[in-house]
Amino acid sequence: MSTTDADELGELTELLDDLTDELGGVEDHSVSLFEGDEGGLELAQRQTLVTLLKQRFISNRTHPRDWQVLVEHERVLRSRLNDLFLDLAIDREREVAWKRQAVSETGSRFPTLLYDAAWSREETLVLVHLRDRLRAGLATGDARTYVDREDLVSYVASFRPAHATDVAGDEKRARNAVAGVVKAGLLIGAVGDDRYEISEAVEPLLPLELLQELLEALRAANEVTAGGGELDEERELFGDADDESGTESDDQGERA
Repeated sequence: MSTTDADELGELTELLDDLTDELGGVEDHSVSLFEGDEGGLELAQRQTLVTLLKQRFISNRTHPRDWQVLVEHERVLRSRLNDLFLDLAIDREREVAWKRQAVSETGSRFPTLLYDAAWSREETLVLVHLRDRLRAGLATGDARTYVDREDLVSYVASFRPAHATDVAGDEKRARNAVAGVVKAGLLIGAVGDDRYEISEAVEPLLPLELLQELLEALRAANEVTAGGGELDEERELFGDADDESGTESDDQGERA
């Protein structure tokens, strides 16, 4: 073999080696996770997308892995949510992100995957109290704010009007409300715990205006004298004792 032929063979071998490395690199970075997979997201991105869809919110405190992926790949995750008529909301200061229904520019309604149910009156009172406690804790420099379950139950009880005499039923609804807020992730801990940490997501997820309106309606209802008629707000907010679901209204923050 001549020197020229040897040189050409060496160059060809190097070229084949480079091509093999490139193909191997492509395979290593493939996003395919199962046979027939046509998805374009990597595993971590898909996991974060699923968490966003399943959970009311994610935060750096409760979902640190998902939060980091969201920060690094916000645009692509926002795009995937938009494909489902959902918008991505982010509070960067509190490091909280959540999904919400996209609103059409023409006013028409989009198909939705979300289950929109209003918070019950007892749950809303719990949220009002949590928001106040969280803000007070932040004002004093507390990194984390905690609240006792019995404190929440007592707070709800303080807003029942004089004519509401079903004490046992009222307490049951108050405890169910605390459990509902725990399941929503806005109280960190297990349902049966006596003490919870208040999630930093309480404030960005709940518009202050809506909570204030409901609180004023509750206070007005409690000012009704025993001999007077019930206020319209009172009828709406304190319905039949068997009604534990609450109704959707402009005065109540809706679940997302």
